[in-house]
Amino acid sequence: MNKIVLLISFFACSICVNAQKKDAYIIYKSNGKKISYKRMLKKIPKAEVLLFGEFHNNPIAHWLQLEIAVDLHEKGNQLSFGAEMFEADQQNTIDQYLNGQINQEEFKNQMRLWPNYATDYQPLLEWAKDNNYSFTATNIPRPFASKVYKEGGFKALEKLSEVEKAWVAPLPIPYDPELKTYKNMLEMMGGEHANPDIVKAQASKDATMAHFILENRVPNTLFFHLNGSYHSNFYEGIVWYLKQYNPDLKVVTLTTVEQEDIYKLEEEFEGIADYIICVPSTMTKTY
Repeated sequence: MNKIVLLISFFACSICVNAQKKDAYIIYKSNGKKISYKRMLKKIPKAEVLLFGEFHNNPIAHWLQLEIAVDLHEKGNQLSFGAEMFEADQQNTIDQYLNGQINQEEFKNQMRLWPNYATDYQPLLEWAKDNNYSFTATNIPRPFASKVYKEGGFKALEKLSEVEKAWVAPLPIPYDPELKTYKNMLEMMGGEHANPDIVKAQASKDATMAHFILENRVPNTLFFHLNGSYHSNFYEGIVWYLKQYNPDLKVVTLTTVEQEDIYKLEEEFEGIADYIICVPSTMTKTY
């Protein structure tokens, strides 16, 4: 009898512990099935480009970016990095910092850094520097994207100087307004009453990031790119442009989503990326 009582107590305690368990994230595959971090890590190096779609204020996404980089490095994978958060005209300053030609204070004074740089992007850049990895500024300079929106679409870029044109994707930029993410963006901005050039501004960023990823990609090296999730969700945005420029390129996508209950992926997120990092909606934000 005592053995039966002890067995019942054991199972009761196990149920209690599981009920109280709290996970900071769960990873899903595109089909909505769970996958372990270890298993995902084995599959990522099969690609040539990794696009990590983040929520800019999500600490789990930023933590995993560094963790994945460190773990891939320790397993012997060669890496290079790029990020939406740095604009193409800033590349020289980044190179000078990585090469030790300027110090951290000079670097920060010369850059247009995002307000959350110190907490969310500096750790990865410093780690890349310590391990002699390159880091590419892939984004179009913000004033140029603004011109696309405010000054008549892509034709505004034709007015740039030859030096300035070197900081954007080759002109003319291909464009498909029927892409799901672009149509949704226009709808969110007011539908038929919205200025369609705001979507072209988004496309100018996607195209430029794709261009500089390809320009700076090295054979037998995984190009690890950080970008907002919307830039690569549903294999559009940057992915679409990468495929326009290089149809045979092997790309793997990660994205970040938030749910109240992370233990079952919501149907709307299935197919959004190769790997989906599901984070509790109550997770602390970095800003």
